[in-house]
Order: sequence, then structure tokens, then C-alpha cells
Amino acid sequence: MGVESLHLWKAYVFPSPVTVFTTLWELIVDGTLGIAVLASAKRIIVGYLLSIFIGTFVGLAILRFKYLDEHMSPLILGLQTLPSICWLPFSILWYGLNESAIIFVITIGSTFAVAIAIESGMKNINPLFVRAAKTMGATGVALYWNVIIPASLPSIISGLKQGWSFAWRALMAGEMMSATKGLGQVLMVGRELTDISQVMAIMLVIVVLGVAVDKLIFSKVEQTIRQKWGLDKV
Repeated sequence: MGVESLHLWKAYVFPSPVTVFTTLWELIVDGTLGIAVLASAKRIIVGYLLSIFIGTFVGLAILRFKYLDEHMSPLILGLQTLPSICWLPFSILWYGLNESAIIFVITIGSTFAVAIAIESGMKNINPLFVRAAKTMGATGVALYWNVIIPASLPSIISGLKQGWSFAWRALMAGEMMSATKGLGQVLMVGRELTDISQVMAIMLVIVVLGVAVDKLIFSKVEQTIRQKWGLDKV
């Protein structure tokens, strides 16, 4: 709209903002966007929570056992570099074209980032905290629960934010391949119909959702932790 008449570029190469927002409004009005957001939200919440659970277990195991630290840490770092789409063939073979396949891709795409955050966050805390706690008699679970975990929370929250971004990328990869509904599926339909305005509209929605989650959840948690530990700038 106005792009071709001004001879700036072809509308199918990059749509005008007016066209993008018009398409976005149409997706809202006909209910397509609402259904897609709810479907994607359900998948990413389940997959991300699973990745936190598994990643925390793996991170604590690596931290606890020296053998795992020496042999698994490089492997986990290498697996983290794999794009989430590389796991799609396995997910389809193991689970078929269903919800479980997409949740598997989300979980595996985010788990390693969480594990690395847990391990590095707890490993790099000030050793004086641990020594002081041991001097006062803290050992075992009490040492981890009262000293190590609280002291490593700022690094862990940063890792969880990174894991969330990896989960979103994995979600889009999974939905573009096998979902019947979801933001990735709407994005795929726009690509197949050469409707670049719909593609841009969904990309905009994904960015807005990512920023909203960061501002409403991660940033508030991070700010609370930093204030508790006196890390905010004066």
C-alpha cells in the first residue's frame, strides 16, 4: 500500500507497515491469532518447565560428580550449539506428528542452556560464602539450599532467560513442521501463500510476546534478586 506507487520496493519483497497491521488486525478479528497464541503458549509452557526440571537435575549432577564435570560438560556445550531443527527428525520418528513431538523439540532445545546456567552459576559463586557457611556448620543439603543456590540465582536467572529464547526458537521450528495450529503454523501458511505481510505480522507478535514475558516475569524476578543481594547500582 503506497510502496509500489512510490517505487521504493516491491510489496512482496518487504510489506508496508500499513499492510502488516491490517493483516494483523484481520488475524485478530477472525480469531486465528488468539487460537494460535493459546496453542503455542500451552506448548512452550509445558516444554520449558520440563527443560527447567531436566536441566536443573543435569546441572546439579555435573556439579556434584567430578567425572561428569570432566566428561559431560564439553558434550552439553556441544549439544547446545545444535539448532533445534536438528532434533525434528528424531522427534517425528519417536513420537509422530503430534503435540509430544513439538514439546520434545522445545524441551531438548532449552534443557542444555538451563543445565549450563545451573552449573556455571553455582560453580562461580564467591568461595568465601561456602567457607563461611562450612565454618558455621552448614553441610550437604543445607549448604546448597541456604548458601550456594541463593548466591548463584542472578546467574541462574540469566541462564533461564537464555533458555526461554531457545525454547521459543524450538517452538517455531516444531510448529512450522508439524503443527495444525499455532504461531509457527500461521507463519508457515503465510510463507506458502507468499503473503509476506502475514509473515511479518506473526514475527511482530512473537517479538512482542517475548518482550512482554521478559518485562513481566524475568526482569521483575531478576530485579528482586539483585535488590536482595545489593547488586543494584546506587
